[in-house]
Amino acid sequence: MSDDSFFAVVARQRACRRFADAPVDDATVARVLEAATYAPSAENRQPWEFVVVRDGEVRAQLGALALAAWDGGGRAWSEARLSSGLLADVDEGMRGGVASAPVIVVVCADLERTLRATVGSSLFPCTQNLLLAATALGLGAALTTIAVGFGAEIRALLALPDHVEPVAIVTIGWPAKPLGPPRRDPFAAHTHRERFGNGW
Repeated sequence: MSDDSFFAVVARQRACRRFADAPVDDATVARVLEAATYAPSAENRQPWEFVVVRDGEVRAQLGALALAAWDGGGRAWSEARLSSGLLADVDEGMRGGVASAPVIVVVCADLERTLRATVGSSLFPCTQNLLLAATALGLGAALTTIAVGFGAEIRALLALPDHVEPVAIVTIGWPAKPLGPPRRDPFAAHTHRERFGNGW
């Protein structure tokens, strides 16, 4: 049995960097986080820890860390890699979109429940589930990892113990405006049969 609605959600999931000034209730956040936990993880250790941040001052500090990382080298690195439109969108998001999201979820790894080598393979499927669930509920969301370079500052800000490491920041809220469709290359442009170079 197939569920076409899944494919519809996948096909419209994209980054949202501008949010309406409207709250997201706990029940909605809980649905998003519950969906996140159905992701696979190494040895099924489920090493994710979520810190849900609503406090305006803490959101502002997380936004300031993201902006410091962006202005401290991220933007310069991206200038030659992104289209001017996408660069402007990301720049605007870094200059207000992180802090203005009504909910920020800091996705963390409990290193007592996983190996450092399996953090990515456990935490990013979970984060993708989170993003898809937000999309399915009509929320906007965006994933960024740029601020986790300030891991010590995030750890202090959120009172994370030494064995819990921030991995990603996901901003969540109701979109300020309708989101257009994501731009993606056709899968066949990057798919090979049996050997690299044999087109799909």
